[in-house]
Amino acid sequence: MLQKSAKRWPQWIESQLVRRGIEDDRVLRAFEAVPREAFIPSRYRDRAYSDRPVNIGCRQTISQPFVVALSIQALELTGTEKVLDVGTGSGYQAVLLSHLAREVFSIEVHHKLFINAKLVVERCQRAPVYQRHGDGSLGWAAEAPFDAIVAGARAPHLPQSLADQLAVGGRMVIPIGGESAQGLFQFKKEADGILRKKMLTRVVFVPLVGKEGTGGVPD
Repeated sequence: MLQKSAKRWPQWIESQLVRRGIEDDRVLRAFEAVPREAFIPSRYRDRAYSDRPVNIGCRQTISQPFVVALSIQALELTGTEKVLDVGTGSGYQAVLLSHLAREVFSIEVHHKLFINAKLVVERCQRAPVYQRHGDGSLGWAAEAPFDAIVAGARAPHLPQSLADQLAVGGRMVIPIGGESAQGLFQFKKEADGILRKKMLTRVVFVPLVGKEGTGGVPD
């Protein structure tokens, strides 16, 4: 159940998240607790709390706070879940999830980002975060099923591997679409295995490279 908050928040959380519909108290507290600047290259840290994506290298970005919060809120986490984070990137989303779930499994296809994120995630995580270098579009079959799955990059269609690895009753949030038109979707897996889809908002994400994404896996 969504826990609404009456707390006074730091100005950036109030203006970027609360006023735009982020109501889950646990999600807002995670954003307050996790220092976003720790996940951003030093030359860009003055932009850490700006309302826009920030470059983290390898042609990847850390998404603007609102989009990260909207994605996580739509997972409807209570603290008992096993979560798959597709596209570790900076590690920021994985650490936020570690404040909200029982355990987190995070995959990054770019080796440089994987190494950078591993260090900062290990310093900042709350619940365990298990990290792996690999093709996130294929999920993490050995650890499936997952109660929640969230992707930080857009796929042209829902990757079948991720759909298969989502537990019955679980939620997945992933951006889907082409380069110029994308939607951020929430999927819920029903008892019969059918996925019920809901669009949350229009977005612009970097591609989810990989066999079930946009193709092309970096060396």
